[in-house]
Amino acid sequence: MNRFLIVPQLKIHNANALSSPYTLGFPAMTAWFGGIHALQCQLNAGVFGSLRFTRAAVACHRIDLQTYKGPGDFVHSIVGTGNPLDKTGERPSFIEEARCHLTVSLAIEYQGVGQDDSAKLTQAVESRLYQLKLAGGDILSFKAPETLSIDGDNELARLIRKLMPSYVLQERRELMAEAMRNGQDAIDALLSYLKVEHRSRLLDNGKGEWTAKRKAEGWLVPIATGFHGITELGFAENQRDPGTPHRFAESLVTLGEFVMPYRIKRLDDLLWHTRYDAENNFYLCQQNNRS
Repeated sequence: MNRFLIVPQLKIHNANALSSPYTLGFPAMTAWFGGIHALQCQLNAGVFGSLRFTRAAVACHRIDLQTYKGPGDFVHSIVGTGNPLDKTGERPSFIEEARCHLTVSLAIEYQGVGQDDSAKLTQAVESRLYQLKLAGGDILSFKAPETLSIDGDNELARLIRKLMPSYVLQERRELMAEAMRNGQDAIDALLSYLKVEHRSRLLDNGKGEWTAKRKAEGWLVPIATGFHGITELGFAENQRDPGTPHRFAESLVTLGEFVMPYRIKRLDDLLWHTRYDAENNFYLCQQNNRS
C-alpha cells in the first residue's frame, strides 16, 4: 500500500518564480521539496520521529506570475516590490526578483506512521503549515489535510481525483538525453525543444499560409531539478546552518512537461523524489524510469 498525505488547495503568496538563474515561471521542484523536508523535520521533532516523506507531487490549480506588459512593449517586465521598509522608514534598494501567487495541492507519500495515527498526523500538519514557507512564499490558506491509502497503480485514480482539476509537472530529461546523444550540447538541446518554428507555404489559390510548430508535442518548459556542487564541502562565513557543511553549487536545468493528472497511468510518472549522486556531486529531484 502507498500512503499519502494530501494538502488540498494551498494558496501561496509571493512564491519564488525564479527557478534558476535563467528560467522563470513555476517554482523549482527543489523549492517544493525544501518546504516538504522542513515540514518533516518539524514533525520528526514531535511525536512522529519515524515519519519519512519519500515522494511527492505538486498539482498546480492556478498561477499568477507577477509580470507586466504595457502597450507597445515587446517583452514582459517583472513587477517588483520594495518591502519591507528599512529602519528609517525609507524604501530599501530595489532587488529584482520574480514572484508568483499560486494555488496548489500537495500529495506527499509517507512511511513510518500507522493508519491508526492518521488523524493525529493531519492535525499536526494543519497546526504547523502556517509556520512554514513554501517555495519562498507565504501560506495564506488551505483546506483540511487528509490521508489516503492506495494499492499502487491499481488505485491511482483515487489519488488523481484528489488533484483534479490541475496540471502536474513531469520530468522529460529523456528528450535532452536523446538530443545530446545526437551531438547537441545541453543549451542547444534545451532550446531546440522550446523554440517555435514559423513556416509559410504558397497555396493553390495563390495565397500564403503560415504554420507554427515545435519539435515535440506537449507543454514543454525548462525546469530546475537540482544542483551541481562545484566546490568541496566546507564552511563559509555567515552560512545559514552553522552545523552543516557548505558548498557552492550551480542549478541543474532540464525539460519538463505540464500534463493534467488524468493522463497519468503510473505513480512513478506522477511522483518526484530526491537523490544525492555522490560520484558526480549532484543533488537531484527526479522521477523514476527517466533515462
